[in-house]
Amino acid sequence: MRPAAGAALATLTLTCCALASSRPAQAAAPAGNAPTCVTVWQTTGRITKTGYARNDCGRTLRLNIVWARGTDGECSTVRPGGTISSQVARGVRTFDGADTC
Repeated sequence: MRPAAGAALATLTLTCCALASSRPAQAAAPAGNAPTCVTVWQTTGRITKTGYARNDCGRTLRLNIVWARGTDGECSTVRPGGTISSQVARGVRTFDGADTC
């Protein structure tokens, strides 16, 4: 393969991966210790990634976003239907869902 074609293919592959990962990837069950009625997902941008937790329960919960290899998001009171988020720089940190706090 010619160097120019290889570079174009690598750029196309990275672009496709970046576009695919910018949409919310909803999990069937929350990671962390949040109840199963909490929906969690993350989005990844060019510089940051954001974790989300939506309270689909019928009661108010105290939740925080959990990140591996660093500080978790702050504990927040989330009413039914409410969503919290926490943003970190891209890198080695991974989204681990939501915990009750």
